[in-house]
Amino acid sequence: MLVLLIVVGLVGRSPIIATAASMLLVLKLTSLDRFFPTVERRGMELGLLFLTISVLVPFASEKVSWKEIIPLFTTLMGVLALAGGALATYMNGKGLDLLKAEPHMIVGLVIGSIIGIVFLRGIPVGPLMAAGITALLIKLYEWMTRWL
Repeated sequence: MLVLLIVVGLVGRSPIIATAASMLLVLKLTSLDRFFPTVERRGMELGLLFLTISVLVPFASEKVSWKEIIPLFTTLMGVLALAGGALATYMNGKGLDLLKAEPHMIVGLVIGSIIGIVFLRGIPVGPLMAAGITALLIKLYEWMTRWL
């Protein structure tokens, strides 16, 4: 399965998927698979930490000033950006809940992400947002089947 994910990641031009599957394959082949539970438990937190650090670099390097932050609260586009950020983090939380309850869904999310990369020229931003959107689609489906 990992080799297949490496190939799909390479063909689908998703180096992150290919690299992640490669690293897991190396752990497995070097008998370090005893670390899988730790990686599974803490890997998401570590990944989110580095993602957050990379997003905050413009603040640390002072590329973003207070003059650029104030319009976030005083313009329509700024308020929409705040709402988009809040909604995205809410959806990511729902995605994390979905992945905890249904970890097998990650296979569909990865394959769906690859389809999006190859056919829609999308950019994979991670399984949490994909899972959050999936959680929303599941709720919409449940709501529609209840009312139809």
